[in-house]
Amino acid sequence: MRTLLEILRVSETFLAGKGVAGARRDIELLMAATLGCKRLDLYLQFERPLPEETLAPLRDLLRRRAAREPVQYITGGTQFFGLPVKCDPRALIPRPETEELVEQVLTEIAKTAPPAATETDATAAPAVRVADLGTGTGAIALALASKLPRAEILATDASADALALARENAAALHLDERVRFALGDWFDALPPTPTPATEAPVAEAPATLFDAIVSNPPYLTAEELASAEPEVAAHEPRLALDGGTGGLDALRKILAGAREHLRAGGFLALETGIAHGALLAAEAAALGYARYEARPDLSRRQRFFFAWA
Repeated sequence: MRTLLEILRVSETFLAGKGVAGARRDIELLMAATLGCKRLDLYLQFERPLPEETLAPLRDLLRRRAAREPVQYITGGTQFFGLPVKCDPRALIPRPETEELVEQVLTEIAKTAPPAATETDATAAPAVRVADLGTGTGAIALALASKLPRAEILATDASADALALARENAAALHLDERVRFALGDWFDALPPTPTPATEAPVAEAPATLFDAIVSNPPYLTAEELASAEPEVAAHEPRLALDGGTGGLDALRKILAGAREHLRAGGFLALETGIAHGALLAAEAAALGYARYEARPDLSRRQRFFFAWA
């Protein structure tokens, strides 16, 4: 009977031979899923013998990973901003870069959003309204909700399947009362903007302007899609990947429509392709945004674009 460490080493070699990047990490994740433990717990039981009844289900998982199915779909989830997020082919797998976007959004909210007028606790999060467009798994909206207990968050998606997954994640994290979900393509699911001051206000109409609009839309070009790894091209939903002409179709639509849904001083935060910053800056200027900037991710690639109303 072979030990856990021996199985890890043999499996790592097998996956690496199939072209799997990060084979050691992946086999550890698959092993942990098989044994029902945390990945780090494996290091405490390297000498544990593994019987055949344990190896049989692990082999099934290995075959799926060798066929380049994403490990997050195989194990059924991933960690995002410290939260366990369910993943399956209904939505794009959340990436580390998007965690960086969330961190930057939280920083901007702390700078620009005043505390609620009735708030007496100086440490409490500000009362803000945030829209997450194209929410997918719900990762961005749920991460923000977990850090902003006084935020009102609306998460939208054009895919009913993705929205169902996001709702499942919200329920599992007990954030389903903190985040509202709506089906629709980009701004179609947002409430209408306020009527002009010359028109009579609707009694008790809800506020319709947001302090922040956030989105990780599809932004891959046709060339990037054609050269994408099988994990992406063959398994993740194309709707969440294909950015159309130059990867800019969704980015341009969001940039063009966001300003009328933002309060004065509110901001739009986008995850983008690394070549999109200058093009979006020119369009933001033409659209009348007060200021705007492309920002790098931790690898110093221009990955994010912010624009203020």
